[in-house]
This record gives sequence, structure tokens and C-alpha cells, in this order.
Amino acid sequence: MLRIHGHPRSRAFRCIWAAEEAGLPYEVVPVAFGPGMAEAVRKVNPNGKVPALEDGALTLFESLAINLHIAHRAGAPLMPTGEDASRSLQWTLWAATEAEPAAMQWAYNTYILAAEKRDAAQAAAGAAALAARLAVLEAHLASGGPWLLGAAYGIADCNLAGV
Repeated sequence: MLRIHGHPRSRAFRCIWAAEEAGLPYEVVPVAFGPGMAEAVRKVNPNGKVPALEDGALTLFESLAINLHIAHRAGAPLMPTGEDASRSLQWTLWAATEAEPAAMQWAYNTYILAAEKRDAAQAAAGAAALAARLAVLEAHLASGGPWLLGAAYGIADCNLAGV
């Protein structure tokens, strides 16, 4: 059974979603936010953050890597084979390196930070960068189908939506 350490209101939600899509049995090991959280999870994530996954003897951290592992365990269609497996990796990394930084720059300076710490110029730059990334996504979806890899929903869709 998969053991997902975290809280559904953290990035652990991505892993819970992937486990649901995979139809694999899992349990959520609750980890409370706040003082002591880092020490509570350090045995499964040396970074002291959630989520983390235990799958038998395997321990993983980083939500999108956990999701790729879950999808690999489930197989197709969640984790396709051949070139579409590589495309799943591409879109997962694109979500993490292209879409998420811009989205977080906008979010931090729009609603996450206290109002007095927000920077309107940074929020605008994040929004513009995100719009450019979303234009790439929209063009891709317009050319190939409702999902990132065409007609079938897969882990790349879950990972991008989770970001």
C-alpha cells in the first residue's frame, strides 16, 4: 500500500489525486503544518517537507516524481508507453519549470503574501509570463485533442493540472 505523507491542503493533494486516478490502495499519513513539521517528516524526506511517499522499501519525495512513480505502477493509460512516456516526462517537467514558477510569482504577489509585502510589478510579470506559457499549452491542445497526449487522460494531465 502507498503511504502518502502530507496534508490534502499541501502539494500532497497532487499525489492523492494520482493515487485515485491509478486506482491503487493508499493511505494518507497526516502531517500537521507548523513548528515541528520538518522534524516529523525528515525520516521520509530529508528536506523536511511534504509530500513524501513510502511504497514498500522505496521512499520518494517531490510530488511530481511521486506521481510519475504512481503512474508507472498503474501502467497505461495513466502512464503511456513508448514515445508518449517521454512526452509525459516532458509535460511534467514543463509544468514544474515553466508554468509553476510564473504562477507562483503571480500568486505570491497577488494573494499569498501579506498585502504590505506584495509587489504589483512582480505580480504583473508573473501574470504575463504565465499567459505566455498558457498560450503554448493552448496551442498544443488545439492541435492534438482534449488531453496533453491526445485522446486519453494521463499522468501528464494530472501533473500539469496539479501545478
